[in-house]
Amino acid sequence: MAATSSFAPPKLADFILTEKLGSGTYATVYKAYSKGDSREAVAVKVVGKKTLNKASMENLLTEIEILKTVRHPHIVQLKDFQWDSENIYLILEWCSGGDLSRFIRSRRLLPESVARRFLQQIAIALQYLHERNISHLDLKPQNILLSGSVLKLADFGFAQYMSPWDEQCVLRGSPLYMAPEMVCRRQYDSRADLWSVGVILYEALFGRAPFASRSYTELEEKIRSDKPIEKELVVQAIQKDQEGERAAALSLYCSSLEHFVPAIHYETDRLRKETLRQKVSQYVSRAEELKALVASDNRQIFEEAKTTRDILREMSADHPRLRVALQLASTAIAKEQSGLDENDALDLYQQCLGELLLALAAEPQGRRRELLHGEIKSLMTRAEYLKDQIKMQETQKDVSLAREPLSESVRSSCCLQ
Repeated sequence: MAATSSFAPPKLADFILTEKLGSGTYATVYKAYSKGDSREAVAVKVVGKKTLNKASMENLLTEIEILKTVRHPHIVQLKDFQWDSENIYLILEWCSGGDLSRFIRSRRLLPESVARRFLQQIAIALQYLHERNISHLDLKPQNILLSGSVLKLADFGFAQYMSPWDEQCVLRGSPLYMAPEMVCRRQYDSRADLWSVGVILYEALFGRAPFASRSYTELEEKIRSDKPIEKELVVQAIQKDQEGERAAALSLYCSSLEHFVPAIHYETDRLRKETLRQKVSQYVSRAEELKALVASDNRQIFEEAKTTRDILREMSADHPRLRVALQLASTAIAKEQSGLDENDALDLYQQCLGELLLALAAEPQGRRRELLHGEIKSLMTRAEYLKDQIKMQETQKDVSLAREPLSESVRSSCCLQ
């Protein structure tokens, strides 16, 4: 019956738990419906008692206490909580739009007008909490839910009652969104939430967190560094270029342009504006060269893979599911080459790769397995190539908004077609 060990969701007297929405170290969240006449949709956070240590139990009790006392249109409402011998259940308001992280990923980045509106909603909720001496301490896009166009702060598992003058040094939250004083293990106060809001705003506007890192040490170094983020991306692009990784270099150059082009638009100092123009011209020139090289590299790879695909199709007469997956791959390639709906083509690639990976797992050693392995690698390359194309075309739209003389040049460099 424990949520963490059973495939079937646990049972509650008043609710029917259905699909699993997500899970973490201590909890699993399900969508559920009331058994009453209303059939109201809710989210049920199931916490297995056996998974809780003393600290996590205290956090859970604080979360329940806080959510029971707050009522705000931009904070997820706790409707009830229950428990049995195995689990503790938090019955929460259902938000049909998923989380902000998924929303940003689906659009790659958000227009300034949308980001501004979302930021206002987060600020209103945070002001309400801070007026009541409550700090969230784990603000990130995954913990902000959407109900229509309304944002709601969620997951108060690390929240604490903190007066403005209170200080703590306990590490809480998610590293990418932690304030510097937390990352550096120094004392912090309720203002730590404000740093997290800034990181969320950056991610909404640029599609990625500003200090992505593989470790606390690397994260701390990046936060302490006074090197501009766009300069760091260019350094990475030059490094990949020198190492011969053309596709990666092109992607990084265009990512850096996402930062530079808005900077040109908003820069008011003429000398700095001209310096930025010169930088962009230099990066655009190299991106145009890389665009042609990457296209040439991929044409050769894709042509070689076509012969292998034909042989594999002939060898799969006894495997209907594999033949269907290969046909799906051909449809994806044809749709990609038509250039009519690249997002649809990318979805088809993801579908056929899922089927082919299942087939590979069941395929015994032999020639067909070798060909299947090669086909999967080739299709993954195509899918990544297409994903880059879509990204560059979206960058083109963003660049055009800057309305600078360089826009046309940047647009051509950031499109692989």
